[in-house]
Amino acid sequence: MDGEVMTTPAGVSERVTEVQARTISIPLRKPLAFATRYVERREYTIVRLRTSGGLEGVGYSYVGNRAGHLVTQFVDFFRDHVLGADPYALETTWARMYRDAVLLGRRGAAVRAMSAIDVALWDIIGKAGGLPLHRLLGGPKGDRVPCYASGGYYWEDTDPDRFVFDEMRSYVEDGFTAVKMKVGRLPLNDEMRRARAAREAIGPNTILMMDANNAWPDAASAAEAMRALTEVNPFWIEEPLMPDDMAGHVALQRKVTVPIATGEIEQTRWGFGALIEHRAVDILQPDATVLGGLTEFRKVAAMAAAASLPLYPHWMHHLHTSIVAAIPNAMMVEYFPTLDVLNLGDVLQDPIRASGGTLPLPQTPGISVTFDEKALDRFAVDAWH
Repeated sequence: MDGEVMTTPAGVSERVTEVQARTISIPLRKPLAFATRYVERREYTIVRLRTSGGLEGVGYSYVGNRAGHLVTQFVDFFRDHVLGADPYALETTWARMYRDAVLLGRRGAAVRAMSAIDVALWDIIGKAGGLPLHRLLGGPKGDRVPCYASGGYYWEDTDPDRFVFDEMRSYVEDGFTAVKMKVGRLPLNDEMRRARAAREAIGPNTILMMDANNAWPDAASAAEAMRALTEVNPFWIEEPLMPDDMAGHVALQRKVTVPIATGEIEQTRWGFGALIEHRAVDILQPDATVLGGLTEFRKVAAMAAAASLPLYPHWMHHLHTSIVAAIPNAMMVEYFPTLDVLNLGDVLQDPIRASGGTLPLPQTPGISVTFDEKALDRFAVDAWH
């Protein structure tokens, strides 16, 4: 019933009494590049919610390499829908936020802000019940979660072939059975040398994923590059085209045999629903901090399961480990072995670490992500507001 107050297991009525957000900007240790972008820093919106019963929930979203404050401003935009809300009424709060932003942001910054808020609400629910996220979602499926080592970026002042060889070899030596590298920035002949170096480094039995980050302008260009790259037997080639080019993805499916993966930028059940309906991809890569939060992630996962499509969540292993541990068609976590690429760990207490190509299940109640307040202050663009 609309307006009904749900209670915690302890019987205490909860309402959200405080909504805070801030923007964090963390410089990379050294600038990096991929097919379509040069990156010197990463920015995040952090959300903190407090309830009438004294619970605190945190959520976050990666917002790119500049203008992170735009996502944080959308948290302010949604504040009236969250203050006074029952934290358990996830669907109601989500729908109210989405409807209010329908003119300003059915995608993009608005939905990233919604994602951070939704994750914070799930954090509250887990803490209220004393359960880690994987238990809330219906897991776990096992004791540990498989992950792949994600890297293979373009670095200045390095030999691209030698560097990718050494990097990929190091991942295999650390026990990873699957690795990922970037493609699409260099001329095709140069990309082929890098790809061959990576395959030589990891051997014939290690899974090799490739990520083009929307590198190619059309299906014909993508098909030419992808056909050449099949020489090294990629497990998938990710984001070959711009995310809104549905016709291009459908055409590309008819032109190549290598599996196509995408979804890291896609948002909401409707965005993923179109990819599924048109059979535009073979593998979906949703990100709970991007697509609309955990509430929307579950819908996307169910839709994908009905279409027999696997999920390989993008980015944010700190959160996605718990999701992969629980959702049947979520297969593997993307993991960054160092802070050189994904640097959220610079503001976290005790980030989880992989061993032997697997990650341990987070066991603390809620989303099992704790921010270091002093580190947040050091990298903050603004104060909590």
